[in-house]
Amino acid sequence: MRRLPIYFLIDVSESMVGEQIQFVEEGLATIIKELKSDPYALETAWVSIIVFAGQAKTIVPLQEVISFYPPKFPIGAGTSLSNGLGHLMYELRKNTVQTTATQKGDWKPIVFFFTDGTPTDDSSAAIREWKQNWQHKTNLVAVSFGDENNLSVLKELTATVLMFKNTTPQAYKEFFRWITASIKSSSVSVSNNGSGMELAKLSDGVIEKVDIDKLPPVQPGFVDTNYAIFAAKCQNTQKPYLIKYKKGLRPVNISGMNMQSMGYRLNGAFPVDNAYFELSAEGGVINSKVNTDELEGFPTCPCCGNQYGFAVCSCGKVHCVGQEEVSSCSWCGKQGKYGFGSGNMDINRTQG
Repeated sequence: MRRLPIYFLIDVSESMVGEQIQFVEEGLATIIKELKSDPYALETAWVSIIVFAGQAKTIVPLQEVISFYPPKFPIGAGTSLSNGLGHLMYELRKNTVQTTATQKGDWKPIVFFFTDGTPTDDSSAAIREWKQNWQHKTNLVAVSFGDENNLSVLKELTATVLMFKNTTPQAYKEFFRWITASIKSSSVSVSNNGSGMELAKLSDGVIEKVDIDKLPPVQPGFVDTNYAIFAAKCQNTQKPYLIKYKKGLRPVNISGMNMQSMGYRLNGAFPVDNAYFELSAEGGVINSKVNTDELEGFPTCPCCGNQYGFAVCSCGKVHCVGQEEVSSCSWCGKQGKYGFGSGNMDINRTQG
């Protein structure tokens, strides 16, 4: 039986931390559960999951649906589209069975590419390679989660660019039902010697197709400015966590007047495991800072519950502190007494 390879290329950069990555995990699990009960998908569909942040890796190798077990998704720093695309092309070269005089090869692979942020590297060389070698050999569906990311980059990869805007829990369920229906339709198509990818009807108000002809030119950037994200470590457990702020209007008081100013509002603090460092961009340090005056809200530590999850050591790194008289930096080991000041300071952000 000829295979229908289906790849999920998923952005697991820091901006995905929290509810978004949880919804994606649950959605992929639902897709696989549904496909396991579909006779056409069982016969033809093979699935793989590739994740990327600053680095990329395959977390589920290409395999039959019946053997697939949904994974837990890691988080990393940066959004290296060049590494994500490069790893996808490597997997396609390695796994695709070509048609020969003695055998029929795989059906045209389908790639679902999910991202919510702007690439933080120069991905022009990888995009050129994709266009030259793979754009016409695959069916790629690029999905932007929200309206913040650089859609102009996605139009360089495929004519099928979709925007998933209504990111409520119910909308996520509708979105993954659409993915499931599209895979089922494609499985039926190839089983009946059809053309391959058959996308289901888009859900009104949940997913919309982007008119790529109206998109502006690509604007490269090396920091995702839609978020301000800080890497921290718990003083007690030594485990890493991320503090995530989202860009938006926030209330400020200027000369006794209540006004609104653009800044970053706290979204939450989220524990991550050591895979975070494995998937982060090499070097990891960027020359980009955020002033504390731009931030609204400060978290507790999500690992140990310390009241102050945003303490800055003289080494420039962030960790938590509690009621102890002398605190230790989880990054450099320096000890000191922490207090509150009335001024402001610039703090190193991650790439997002």
